[in-house]
Amino acid sequence: MKTFACINKNETIRINSSSGGVFSLLAENVLLSNGIVYGVSMTEDCYSAEFIRVSNLCEIKKLRGSKYFQAKIGNSYKRVKQDLIDGKIVLFTGTGCQINGLISFLKKDYANLICVDMICHGVPSPALWEKYAKFQEKKHGKKIESINFRCKDESWNDFGIKENNMYISKDKDLFMQLFLNDYCLRPSCYYCVAKKNKKSDITIADFWGIENLIPQMNDGKGTSLIIVRTEKGNKLFDQISSSMIVKNVEYKEAIKYNPSEYESVKKPMERKQFYKDMNNMKFENLAKKYLKLSLKTKVKRKLEIFINHISKKEKTGGHKMKQNSDYGLLFTFNNNQKNESRQI
Repeated sequence: MKTFACINKNETIRINSSSGGVFSLLAENVLLSNGIVYGVSMTEDCYSAEFIRVSNLCEIKKLRGSKYFQAKIGNSYKRVKQDLIDGKIVLFTGTGCQINGLISFLKKDYANLICVDMICHGVPSPALWEKYAKFQEKKHGKKIESINFRCKDESWNDFGIKENNMYISKDKDLFMQLFLNDYCLRPSCYYCVAKKNKKSDITIADFWGIENLIPQMNDGKGTSLIIVRTEKGNKLFDQISSSMIVKNVEYKEAIKYNPSEYESVKKPMERKQFYKDMNNMKFENLAKKYLKLSLKTKVKRKLEIFINHISKKEKTGGHKMKQNSDYGLLFTFNNNQKNESRQI
């Protein structure tokens, strides 16, 4: 394997991507070779996500950015197989388990198939997301028109949701907090076999800890961690490398701050009760119940932040480092006559 820290030289694409904007370069390269790209897009009502087939550059933006709940596969595997039989180069992007599912479905290797997965924390419930989206619509009296789960309006490391130009930091957004506290994941995510049996050609992730390894690539706008696992992946990566700032990194160092590469999150003891409550409680009451932190946990978190701050201050000789610590979620609501911007 080869491991890299990467930044797309196109600042606009990078800002609109989850991390360093590498996926867009991979997709563009395949499409310019008359290939096909499969990835996840939000549905028109913003209540769910689904895999779609993209054949032109204008549609890449639909696939750009993370979607933090399970997407519908639909008939995508069948369409991928037909494209491969027709001799098309196919780039399929998804979680590790979705990649493994496709490989199992195809039952044979295809030289014209390139699979790209992302380091996955786990997949939240689509039912919970729909419940949350409707909660936001009722709260603001408007229909959600678009959603950005990895908005970097504040910075990359501390992202948030942006809906209809309304931004909510991940530290304040109720859905993201339930996700990051691991209550709402699929049962298989707590015992993910795909982490032990990776079949992708390239893995993409946020390069958490980049400020410690390569400070000059830490400007708060997002840096991608790229793990090239196969010769096919290496060939495609080489074709896009001139469009990126690239630094070679040792694998063990690169994943030090991203344990989701190799281990599953722990299943909360309250998960079973959480799903019972999810079906019976209003979203705001559900979130309030499960996100109530104990005094002990609050003190521990503040202590960790304080120690981390002192450590960074010592490393920089007292100078303030550029932080990537306030990314958020951006919602766009339909106000019938105009879109309204709001930051929370």
